Amino acid sequence: MRPKTLDHVAFWVTDREPVASFLERYLGMHTIDRQEGFTLLGADARRGKLTLFDAPLPDGGDPRERGAFLHVGLRVSDLERARAVLPPGTPETFDAGEGIHVRLVEGGDGGADYDLDHVALAVHEPEAAAGDLERYGFRRAGPARVEVGGAFVELHQGGGPAPERPLLNHLAVLVDSAEEHAEEARELGIEVESIVDAPNTLAAFLRGPEGVRIEYVEHKPTFRLE
Repeated sequence: MRPKTLDHVAFWVTDREPVASFLERYLGMHTIDRQEGFTLLGADARRGKLTLFDAPLPDGGDPRERGAFLHVGLRVSDLERARAVLPPGTPETFDAGEGIHVRLVEGGDGGADYDLDHVALAVHEPEAAAGDLERYGFRRAGPARVEVGGAFVELHQGGGPAPERPLLNHLAVLVDSAEEHAEEARELGIEVESIVDAPNTLAAFLRGPEGVRIEYVEHKPTFRLE
């Protein structure tokens, strides 16, 4: 397992347009791709992104449950300047819409603003979950923290029952070959849920620790998103 970067974090949302508008207005993102069922947003198509998948609320149904998701951290070069763009009184961790909690963190690596810095998840056993994620190619960066391509998954105590309608769809990591990673996963006894062949990408979806889905996504030569 050799993931290169944290490519995107995907969510199920009832109405993606208000969330997309917030990300574009306040968090330096633009719509990279918009299809019938999802919108892909980011500051740079080849860096960390957020994906919003349509999940209409059923008649009389309850909203999406947070499940394992706590927040997503976006890295900026100047935290004070980035926070000045947000509405007055915005707390350190804020809701970009539909429960997608975001936190801005300052990073001085010279990378693009609003790249993915980390994803925070609540799990039953943080250290055990970090160990499990090592099997998926993440590198240990602390007792309850793993890293891929300079971005992190932070694991916090507090996991509950797996929700029927989770907010988090999946975490995606970029790889050179989705098929090779799927085959290696099978050899390790990891469940491969599906292989999705799309116009610009080939993706393998795996069942991750504590029900968190992991996507290994390969950019095809036709990948021309901006």
